[in-house]
Amino acid sequence: MKIGDKVRFLNAAGGGIVRGFKSKDIVIIEEDDGFETPVLIRECIVVGEDNKPVVNNKEVSIPKLEIKPELPEEKYEITELSGKDRLNVYLAYLPLNIKMVGKCNYEAFLVNDSNYYLFFNYMSCQNKAWTSRCSGTVEPNTRLFIEEFAKEQLKEMEKICIQFIAFKKDKPYSLKNTYSMEFHIDEVNFYKLHSFRENDFFEDEALIYPVVINDAARGEMLISDDDLQKAVQQKAKIDLKQHLPEPAKKAKQPEIVEVDLHINQLIDSTAGLTNTDMLNIQLDKFRQTMTEYKNKRGQKIVFIHGKGEGVLKNAILMELKSKYKHLPVQDASFKEYGFGATMVTVR
Repeated sequence: MKIGDKVRFLNAAGGGIVRGFKSKDIVIIEEDDGFETPVLIRECIVVGEDNKPVVNNKEVSIPKLEIKPELPEEKYEITELSGKDRLNVYLAYLPLNIKMVGKCNYEAFLVNDSNYYLFFNYMSCQNKAWTSRCSGTVEPNTRLFIEEFAKEQLKEMEKICIQFIAFKKDKPYSLKNTYSMEFHIDEVNFYKLHSFRENDFFEDEALIYPVVINDAARGEMLISDDDLQKAVQQKAKIDLKQHLPEPAKKAKQPEIVEVDLHINQLIDSTAGLTNTDMLNIQLDKFRQTMTEYKNKRGQKIVFIHGKGEGVLKNAILMELKSKYKHLPVQDASFKEYGFGATMVTVR
């Protein structure tokens, strides 16, 4: 750059003729209006008569930037599944290491087994105050990671609440209820290996709490200590007024007997055993239990066999049909045992 050169400003409109140098970094430019302006040399470029940049006394062309039109945002289309227009929602808890249950951290998931979006809020309660632990939207027919927590945090999760509304995007749908369900989370379950069972949603065993099944709420409404005290006082007043005779007590039903047939609950090691050997050990335990309780009328026995490939369950059912066909047999409570248990009632 020298006196007399025509320059253009890089970071502003305009330019002019170089009339002098104020320092090694600042040049004096006479603009079109006749005023001289000090400008940093690095903010000027020498141009020819047609305002094209000049490099080594030769004009060069500045390539024009190609402005590409913005493409419309691609929409992700949700595929709906047949028979999923009823809400089925679950809370699921998984240990990070199933071999260290009671010592490792845990993960919480919200499972949405329906064609609806769920806008949710997941909370815990301590000292009568609720704290939101996670909120957002879970897509149809998916599971959403909620949080990871340590075993020490289980005490602050004794009361859990999940609230949500269900909707569909860009299409008409059947209106669903707004749900607000509370649960009592038993800390002890997180220390028992058999609390975590095979399920339809995860490859690993999980502790599953049904929230809504076929649009019907399955949670429990927790009663506060104050409400419970008021209810007790009210009942005492009614009893004093009416002096009603005490109703006859119903015969106490025997407690349900639970028999866990998972092989690791029956023997310490399976080394050297074939699948047939292990199946026979499990069936021996089943037969021993049936013999022990065969004369206890009304006794309910739950055999926990797991889902797996159904070999053990089928073997148990075949033996019940052949030797105990007079006894009622049914799947045990899904809420308590998942899909992997059978209940027999002795009579």
